[in-house]
Amino acid sequence: MSSKTSQGGGGGGARDFLTPGRITALVLAVLGLIFVFQNTRQTKIRLLIPEVTMPLYLALLGMGVIGAICGAYLFRRRK
Repeated sequence: MSSKTSQGGGGGGARDFLTPGRITALVLAVLGLIFVFQNTRQTKIRLLIPEVTMPLYLALLGMGVIGAICGAYLFRRRK
């Protein structure tokens, strides 16, 4: 019998949800958002040929989303 089942209920609640890895990811996400939203100036961005002017935070958020999608694709769990 494992220690989880012998304690009755087996649900650890917040302890099971808030692992050190998740806390670290949450802190990094909050710091990343603070960084992004403090950079609100307009900037010129060139992608190959067209040049657009947009707030820097939108470019940073867009690259963050693209990075998260690439990371999720590369490191997804295989069955």
